[in-house]
Amino acid sequence: MRMISSLSKIFITIATAGTLCSSIAAEQKIVLIAGRPSHGPGEHEHNAGVQLFKKCLANVPGIQVETHSNGWPTNENALEGAAAVLFYCDGGAGHPALQGERLQQLDALRAKGTGFLCVHYGVEPTKEKGQKEFISWIGGCFETHWSVNPHWEPEFKNFPVHPITRGVKPFQMRDEWYYHMRFAEDMKGVTPILSAVPSAETLTRPDGPHSGNPHVRQAVEKGEPQHVAWAYEEGGKRGFGFTGGHFHKNWGNENMRKLMLNAILWVAKVEVPANGVESTITEEDLTQNLDQKRRR
Repeated sequence: MRMISSLSKIFITIATAGTLCSSIAAEQKIVLIAGRPSHGPGEHEHNAGVQLFKKCLANVPGIQVETHSNGWPTNENALEGAAAVLFYCDGGAGHPALQGERLQQLDALRAKGTGFLCVHYGVEPTKEKGQKEFISWIGGCFETHWSVNPHWEPEFKNFPVHPITRGVKPFQMRDEWYYHMRFAEDMKGVTPILSAVPSAETLTRPDGPHSGNPHVRQAVEKGEPQHVAWAYEEGGKRGFGFTGGHFHKNWGNENMRKLMLNAILWVAKVEVPANGVESTITEEDLTQNLDQKRRR
């Protein structure tokens, strides 16, 4: 009897250890990449933004969040095994993902199931390099002479039934919301998350690579809703694009912040809570980790 009892204890111990190891192994690695400082104080606060996201996700079980500032991680293995990688950075030719052979590296991670999120200017590659990959990763991107980047205040009243919108209530926010994005053909795999109809005032600037073009003017004249945040799922792989986030203070809005936190979990294939990710931040939290910038 004692031998049986001892063996039972051994089996229980092994089973418990196995469960703990399995639990630890099941943690999803999430990598948040902040670009270099740009713009004036309180704008494009990439580092402060990802640090805030990490703080708000601290109590979510089953994830391990890492942040990297000033662009591409210095540790060459930083992205290995990541369930999700977020880019909050400046875009265009200087986008961290477009340098050297990084598109190929990211594409290889994508093939293994890594999901990607791009925030604000981070949704803009170039047509010559990165556009094809960005559309295949997150379902859409900013395209010069097609998309625009005005400052405006859309009101988000209706949301699709989707894990990213759990617990998110209608809100209104002035930001630099890019719109008229270049999406995957026929919107295949794309679910618009935040949409609004821009007014003609968003196109008062002369036409240019970011400020206007005949295509977007026609769309606005027709009153077509423009999607400024979207989810993407194709072949079991996930992505998310979010064009707001120019002003750091806007992350103080509970609904805008919750939507972003929900999206990070969803892309990492972590169950989003029924009421979304709950987080509480203070005015002091919003002043932490800001880049040292001169006023312009």
